[in-house]
Amino acid sequence: MYLSRFLSIHALWVTVSSVMQPYPLVWGHYDVCKTQIYTEEGKVWDYMACQPESTDMTKYLKVRLDPPDITCGDPPETFCAMGNPYMCNNECDASTPELAHPPELMFDFEGRHPSTFWQSATWKDYPKPLQVNITLSWSKTIELTDNIVITFESGRPDQMILEKSLDYGRTWQPYQYYATDCLDAFHMDPKSVKDLSQHTVLEIICTEEYSTGYMTNSKIIHFEIKDRFAFFAGPWLRNMASLYGQLDTTKKLRDFFTVTDLRIRLLRPAVGEIYVDELHLARYFYAISDIKVHGRCKCNLHATVCVYDNSKLACECEHNTTGPDCGKCKKNYQGRPWSPGSYLPIPKGTANTCIPSISSIGNCECFGHSNRCSYIDLLNTVICVSCKHNTRGQHCELCRLGYFRNASAQLDDENVCIDCYCNPLGSVHERCNGSGFCECKTGTTGPKCDECLPGNSWHAGCQPNVCDNELLHCQNGGTCHNNVRCLCPAAYTGVLCEKLRCEEAGGCGSGSGPGASALRRPALLVTALLATAGPLVI
Repeated sequence: MYLSRFLSIHALWVTVSSVMQPYPLVWGHYDVCKTQIYTEEGKVWDYMACQPESTDMTKYLKVRLDPPDITCGDPPETFCAMGNPYMCNNECDASTPELAHPPELMFDFEGRHPSTFWQSATWKDYPKPLQVNITLSWSKTIELTDNIVITFESGRPDQMILEKSLDYGRTWQPYQYYATDCLDAFHMDPKSVKDLSQHTVLEIICTEEYSTGYMTNSKIIHFEIKDRFAFFAGPWLRNMASLYGQLDTTKKLRDFFTVTDLRIRLLRPAVGEIYVDELHLARYFYAISDIKVHGRCKCNLHATVCVYDNSKLACECEHNTTGPDCGKCKKNYQGRPWSPGSYLPIPKGTANTCIPSISSIGNCECFGHSNRCSYIDLLNTVICVSCKHNTRGQHCELCRLGYFRNASAQLDDENVCIDCYCNPLGSVHERCNGSGFCECKTGTTGPKCDECLPGNSWHAGCQPNVCDNELLHCQNGGTCHNNVRCLCPAAYTGVLCEKLRCEEAGGCGSGSGPGASALRRPALLVTALLATAGPLVI
């Protein structure tokens, strides 16, 4: 009887625990790179995949604001209370610590108190846009392991973009768009992460879920990392072998959760109404009390320790590897090509250690992107074979088509060639030039061919405008709809509403219809003028 009661209580505890803990705190140990084991030959090292512990990465970042003088308080100014937008007697003064709101308060750890927050200047220059870029930099490649969470002390912005960089801020890619009206702001249909799947998990979406205007009880914006993991590991992240297998074999999936920098682009503050209240512009501003970014140093499963020294993060590499990300084999340990560790098989994974060099052919210099060379007798030269890391060329010194040279990386860096990321709808092909600029289709512009030239609008690529409010006006009272067609009054038709509908129906009658009236007006006007004029004198 006691045993059955114990088993019932145990089952109840397991059920409650699973509800209270939707995601496991530890997905796999991978906290040891090697251990000594006993074999018939004696004690030997057993190597395994390893990685640093996930932690709060905001402790190691540098923050930069653009424009630099966008923070409130210099000169001092008043702003409206967040709970009551018409109580405008609050003060921001950079020279007074109690009234200052510098950028560091987005990351302060003293209780994460909501009364400490960064705040921008107010929208006093309306209608000029109030826009701010907040760049978070680590000077190191990191892997995100949990949701990015931004807590606003103002209303959440009406329009915002979260962007990422893989090359230390040289180029940027959108991570997610946020808007109260995605179609109006970014010409995108609104979606949420729940609308994605395993096949579309890398899709860049616009969500309206976190943009509700000026509401003091709605402060948080998420970028959902774990919900994307759940497409592979299940809703409770219990099938981690599936996720690890995908991360091992799909580089684009692994890169999706990898960053060197993040950028928060605040494009329009919370308005809360259709129109901006120009009499109370002090109620419009941005204020952020907390930013959470959880992740780990990317060490390619070759290190468990990431040290922070001289304001820089670096992996303490094992497995005879070296480099900031343990991304190449140490000198004299290039007996086989470098490879990242593997999560599989669980629970220890595969270390893929670098082994001592045995021999080389002539001057086999491949900048760490290949350990195989071939002598070409006809050319009397040695060339590298099977260049990795998206490189090509005699010494793996060039980038494959679809990639371009990372100017901030050395030739022996595994990230020396980065993806062009040309927009497939706006670019001629996936290749770009040495600066990362793609070749755009007609009517398209931008480094990645994701913007439209004047006179064009984005509709699955840039298409010429049929109408607009500048040069191609809809006639006879018609209105332009999304630059693709004119909505004409009932009596008119044509591309620009330039034709009478009755003309297409077989001709307009002389005595009826709006067309007839329009035609009679000039004749009546001439008759009236002749009647009032005096006799003609010759």
